[in-house]
Amino acid sequence: MSRFSKYAWFLVLYNMFVIVWGTIVRATGSGAGCGNHWPQCQGEILPTLERLETVIEFVHRLTSGLDGILVIVLLIWAFRLQPVQKFVRQMAVMSLIFVIIEGILGAALVRFELVEDNTSTARAIMIGLHLVNTLVLLGFLTLTAWGASRPKAKESLHLTASSKLIASFSVAIVLFWIMSAAGAITALGDTLFPAASLAAGIQQDLSPTAHFLIRLRVWHPVIAIVTSTYLFALGWFIQRRTISEHLEPRFNLLFLLIAVQIGAGILNVTLLAPLWLQIAHLLLADSLWILLVIITAETLTMQAESAPQISLATGD
Repeated sequence: MSRFSKYAWFLVLYNMFVIVWGTIVRATGSGAGCGNHWPQCQGEILPTLERLETVIEFVHRLTSGLDGILVIVLLIWAFRLQPVQKFVRQMAVMSLIFVIIEGILGAALVRFELVEDNTSTARAIMIGLHLVNTLVLLGFLTLTAWGASRPKAKESLHLTASSKLIASFSVAIVLFWIMSAAGAITALGDTLFPAASLAAGIQQDLSPTAHFLIRLRVWHPVIAIVTSTYLFALGWFIQRRTISEHLEPRFNLLFLLIAVQIGAGILNVTLLAPLWLQIAHLLLADSLWILLVIITAETLTMQAESAPQISLATGD
């Protein structure tokens, strides 16, 4: 593995850390730790760190800012690679674009005060968009690292799968985004409207007069079940249609992660979403997403040269 590919994979892991820290910011209500100032904190470049909320938010801003610098380094390095790897360059460019969007969304949350105890629809929408953008960023970083790790990816990668298979993976990705956005909104509802017990939480969810963030919580597990079922079905089909030595273990790991994630989700509901379990649930979701991105890339491109073309058409 080249130094560049090691750096790219490190950046994937680093972004998972940044995502986890963002969860800590939301779960501890530290989003307003720097006030509504951005990029300054409490109106200063180096604020007085007297409150824990300020420390948590300021660390998040530092790690997010460093992430942007690291992605710029990734992009410059990608353009200096020899021989030229067009795919890696393209993915590095997309990574920079979405890390910039990530910063803009984070700044908007602060500047419009969509933090702390804000229970508005605007905050729910922004939280969902922020999470989806985070996944897209993590996906492009993963593709950059994956492409750089492929010894035969000297120029570019080309789609070889059928249009139906491409559409099938597109559905999987969109379902994952919807599921994740719903999960982020659910986590927000759990933070703002904590339940005293599981029974009280269920009663809240079913109450027609409850806040919309509470009533939306029931949709995340429903969407998660639909998404998991779809991923299981897609993986089972592809395993039956290809003899690729690379895809089968990857799909088996995908199935395992889905099963573990479902168990973590059930525990999350049962134990009323403690912070440590929220973090574990999020890390599992990020790992599942990274694996799905890799599986999608390997299935839809010519990288696995020994594997036959896969098609959803009958008789192919």
